[in-house]
Amino acid sequence: MIEIREAGAEAMAQIDRVPIRFPVESVLAVKPVNGGLGGLLLTEERVGRPYVKDYDSCEGEGAVRWAKRFDTSHWGFFLAFDGTDLVGAATVAFRSPGVWMLDGRTDAAVLWDLRVHPDRRREGIGGQLLERVAAWARQRHCRQLKIETQNINVAACRFYASHGCHLGAVVRHAYQEPQVAHEVMLLWYLDL
Repeated sequence: MIEIREAGAEAMAQIDRVPIRFPVESVLAVKPVNGGLGGLLLTEERVGRPYVKDYDSCEGEGAVRWAKRFDTSHWGFFLAFDGTDLVGAATVAFRSPGVWMLDGRTDAAVLWDLRVHPDRRREGIGGQLLERVAAWARQRHCRQLKIETQNINVAACRFYASHGCHLGAVVRHAYQEPQVAHEVMLLWYLDL
């Protein structure tokens, strides 16, 4: 039985203990239709050489670094336990001026981080964490939860779509760093 516990900012060190790496075997390729005037077509394509993406290995990422970059005093932190084993975590950003994804809104929150231990994925833990985050945001009178992922994380895209989120934006040239410039930002929205 999974227990989701709300925690304070001290949980950031615990959050980092849950790996956020995943295999990249396919991507959602973004193809403009009629030069973009006909919309965008997302099709799943296998990558030539599979690899492992680890968000925590990216410069500036990882839970223990968040408080150095942002005001996390209004953020929510959730830990998922199976007995005494930490198996997942979620973080939601709220009323944090430095978080561009909030667009200055006070009626929105951002699912900043959602992670489930690789050995425990596909057991419903992520869904429980997302539900808890959504409830937390509703309690703060948020009307929408915003979520960023990339086209290289096909499993996450399927997860968000299956949990009622809708794809609201595709940003093809969002990332400028050479090691991630090939990735496409996908912004998902969950109406609360």
